[in-house]
Amino acid sequence: MKKLSVRRRHPLAALVVLLFALAATGGLYAAFAPAEKAQADSSQSLAIEEGKKLYSVGCATCHGTSGEGTKTGPSLVGVGSAAVDFQVGTGRMPAQQPGAQIPAKKVAYSQAQIDQLAAYIASLGPGPSVPTKAQYSPDGADIANGGQLFRTNCSQCHNASGKGGALSDGKFAPTLQGVTPKHIYEAMLTGPQNMPNFPDTTMPEKDKKDIIAYLGEVDSGKTPSEGGLELGGLGPVSEGLFGWIFGLGTLIAVAVWVAAHTTKARKS
Repeated sequence: MKKLSVRRRHPLAALVVLLFALAATGGLYAAFAPAEKAQADSSQSLAIEEGKKLYSVGCATCHGTSGEGTKTGPSLVGVGSAAVDFQVGTGRMPAQQPGAQIPAKKVAYSQAQIDQLAAYIASLGPGPSVPTKAQYSPDGADIANGGQLFRTNCSQCHNASGKGGALSDGKFAPTLQGVTPKHIYEAMLTGPQNMPNFPDTTMPEKDKKDIIAYLGEVDSGKTPSEGGLELGGLGPVSEGLFGWIFGLGTLIAVAVWVAAHTTKARKS
């Protein structure tokens, strides 16, 4: 009676079956994908490390060695990368000196350095991220709705045409002329200095885009002034000054002329 022969499996057979199973379920890609993720994490870690170096030199004096804040500078924990991109990208930070209002000035860092600073600050705590171009692009926005929203929420400080205005205690609302759409979006998102913030839960992304489109239209010079001479578009300040100097001055001149031509004046 012949013995049945038992065929032994090749030692690599189980590995081949496993590879086929991984390929069928997408697991083969998942097995190699962590390499790409590790590379991205390494790049982010490098950006954070470089940002920390820049922070130590240009920011730590006022904001503390770990962003915890000091008497001369607020805490940066939780402000997010959007706040850094706005403040540093408009030249407001690093500030020349403390004051009621930190004005915009020439930018001190390159965009790559700003991104590194933003990465480091973002690592300190969760906060608003730098918006994408799709978020702040005014393409397809409703300009009329943007104008209504701006007049309701922003014109009290920035003027109806975005020319800016004075506030109390040496503060002021800066002009919005020449400000990039990204920085306008970031300002609404983070509420820099005296400005309230408008997160997406309060003002949806679409409304922000509408406001940006409105400001772009007003800033373009294409919108005519239906009221004639706009006096810089600064509103009651310039109009009141014009009224006092020229209006009241004209009334005084007329009064003097009338007094000089009365009967009593002619007899004397």
